[in-house]
Amino acid sequence: MANTTDGTWDRLPVKLNEKILETLDELKFTHMTPVQSACIPLFMSNKDVAAEAVTGSGKTLAFVIPIIELLLNREEKLKKMQVGALVVTPTRELALQISEVMEQFIQKFPQFTQILLIGGSNPIEDVEKFKDQGANIVIATPGRLEDMFRRKSDGLDLASSVKSLDVLVLDEADRLLDMGFEASLNTILSYLPKQRRTGLFSATQTQELEKLVRAGLRNPVRITVKEKGLAATAATQKTPSRLSNYYTICRSEDKFNNLVAFLRQHKHEKHLVFFSTCACVEYYGRALEVLVKKVTVHCIHGKMKNKRNSIFADFRTLKSGILVCTDVMARGIDIPDVNWVLQYDPPSSASAFVHRCGRTARIGNYGNALVFLLPMEESYVNFLSINQKCPLQKMNPISDVVDVLPKVKAMAVADRAMFDRGMRAFVSYVQAYAKHECSLIFRIKDLDFASLARGFALLRLPKMPELRGKTFPDFTEMTVDTDTIRYKDKNREKQRQKMLAEQKDKMILPKKNFQKNKAWSKQKTKKERRKKKDAKRKHDEGSDVEDEDMKELLNDTRLLKKLKKGQISEEDFETQLTSGPKSKHKTDEQ
Repeated sequence: MANTTDGTWDRLPVKLNEKILETLDELKFTHMTPVQSACIPLFMSNKDVAAEAVTGSGKTLAFVIPIIELLLNREEKLKKMQVGALVVTPTRELALQISEVMEQFIQKFPQFTQILLIGGSNPIEDVEKFKDQGANIVIATPGRLEDMFRRKSDGLDLASSVKSLDVLVLDEADRLLDMGFEASLNTILSYLPKQRRTGLFSATQTQELEKLVRAGLRNPVRITVKEKGLAATAATQKTPSRLSNYYTICRSEDKFNNLVAFLRQHKHEKHLVFFSTCACVEYYGRALEVLVKKVTVHCIHGKMKNKRNSIFADFRTLKSGILVCTDVMARGIDIPDVNWVLQYDPPSSASAFVHRCGRTARIGNYGNALVFLLPMEESYVNFLSINQKCPLQKMNPISDVVDVLPKVKAMAVADRAMFDRGMRAFVSYVQAYAKHECSLIFRIKDLDFASLARGFALLRLPKMPELRGKTFPDFTEMTVDTDTIRYKDKNREKQRQKMLAEQKDKMILPKKNFQKNKAWSKQKTKKERRKKKDAKRKHDEGSDVEDEDMKELLNDTRLLKKLKKGQISEEDFETQLTSGPKSKHKTDEQ
């Protein structure tokens, strides 16, 4: 670890509290990382800091330590309901992790209390906890924090509590903006005192981030931490230097077989496996549970509510296992001893690629990352090298690959829930592929849908706009009638049979929510075009009766608009509605 550190803690130009040094010693953090040695003295000397550093570089301690030091050095001691420090971070998992680190340090400072405000729990419970215990340090996600500011009617006046704020930290600030929290952040900032210290930490710098720096920080010291020992040409590399970054090329129908073979060969290691959508996590996660035996497999994605925190906590404690996930796990999360980050699907943006890789090789440890690419996606390797300063090397072909797709098909035949998951996963993958940021490389028109469907082990192709009107001779549907596949869950199957019986009795087909060759988003415009076309045709036909009807309709519409705007009363509206066209005709005749 010596290569990635900036000396021991006593080399700092500012002296740290003895109890903080004791905790560092107990946690075996004997040396500082570059981001810590750069940020801590600046923070402690009351400077605002905007820090850019590679993932896994020890950013959490770079603000946890100064927060405690600044609160200790306050002239007036904090009261129970006074908030001295606020840390805002984009995801619950990251907030939970920061809270755990903070707790380890404030154990020796009983005068300070902290509270964790994150989604997935009842907000009223958070209000009651805050009122009961108070909080000098708040660690929160933006949505829940914004909600807490509006809980005055429930007896929590958070706006008053933050008037004593000394320190604000925005962790993973670029992701806060990427995830659409800009409006929430502006609301939160409006409650905070201007006289405060602010730290902004991120792995990448963007134009949106620059706006936030200008809005929230006063004359910040900008820090860009590069790792030591890098060659001059690689000085701006954004992934950890001890990370071995690989890629492999395989066809759609071979991808899952390769993944399973790789995981079977690395059973005693800890893996993160990234998929592009929640539906893919649900589907492939279940398949991996069956196919990779004697290994703990967890699944986590953004649509999970209450379970996410406990799954994350469980996986962190495992010595080996597989966590199947979406990009909800891609940023800032520190999971001990991750050996491999496997990117089954490349992420929708190039910057997310860097953050996914950063889940391994953290704080000077060694780690590996592997991305699975289709043959037509190979140019992504050069793109990452140039765009993200993230060089990749080609991995030797994975050995002992066997075809596990028939087993996945058998799972779908045995349980309709698995069949449904496969169909949803396929549709969501195609939709995500169409929205990829690197659309010059990831082009939906290049996708071989037959090969892709085989790779998803589908029994038949789903009905979706992208496949309408096309034939796929290379894809052979299963002979089984998919309508006869039953749910293993007896209650779900009972419900399905009841619904089928009702449809049969009424002799109606299930209502379709989409039109044949158009995506749902385009249906409205098509209907509008049809209405205009019909109106034009009627006009061109020159029917006097239809012209009169059209005038009457337009007159009624104008009256309705006047009523809505309050320009006429309801009584006037009724009178004019019944007499309007006649009087209009009289006027025309005169």
